[in-house]
Amino acid sequence: MGTTNLGSDRNDAVLLKKGAEANLYLREWYGRRVVVKKRISKKYRLSELDKQIRTYRTIHEPQLIHRAKKAGVPTPTIFLVDVGNAEIYMEYVEGKQLKKVLNSMPVETRWEICGCIGELVGKLHRDNIIHGDLTTSNMILTPEGRIVLVDFGLGEFSHELEARGVDLHLLKRAFESVHFEFAEECFRRVMDKYAQIVGFEEAEKVLEKVREIEKRGRYVSERRKID
Repeated sequence: MGTTNLGSDRNDAVLLKKGAEANLYLREWYGRRVVVKKRISKKYRLSELDKQIRTYRTIHEPQLIHRAKKAGVPTPTIFLVDVGNAEIYMEYVEGKQLKKVLNSMPVETRWEICGCIGELVGKLHRDNIIHGDLTTSNMILTPEGRIVLVDFGLGEFSHELEARGVDLHLLKRAFESVHFEFAEECFRRVMDKYAQIVGFEEAEKVLEKVREIEKRGRYVSERRKID
């Protein structure tokens, strides 16, 4: 199985997404549809350093995904990690990006979904897993109503309050930019359920860190205007 790679069989692959660090392809593989995440070589990096970075990230992301699944968070199943070709073969999750459907949901459904997000993020952080790109673009709502978290490429293992604050700050910004009509209520619901998982005292610390990060951003923005 280790010799099977996208590069040798590219004709049956459909480009799903072209990213800064990796491309996503949909293809048939041993009778099933899979997503292949292929990390791209960066010409501006020294070749040896480039290889080290792509190798590390190719190994690290499946570890995060597996750990998240053990923590009770739905994630794609990993089928193959091809380190030599910097490729990850994973389950193709049927469903829609939450980004595209959250705004059109009935109030009760949106409330329930945001509560589920809070529980899932709480489970990640309780197990010292930082998603790294926590937006509704990286959440798939399946036909069965489950939320599956995808794309842990920027994630890390960390118990630091700062990392958890940044994770939730990103989510809050995603609500404010894409779901601005419901941003406040959505984030409040997320934090309510998050607190039930990590504990209310811990949740308050994280929320205070989110506020601190927001203040930093405003300060930098104001300084740029002055300069």
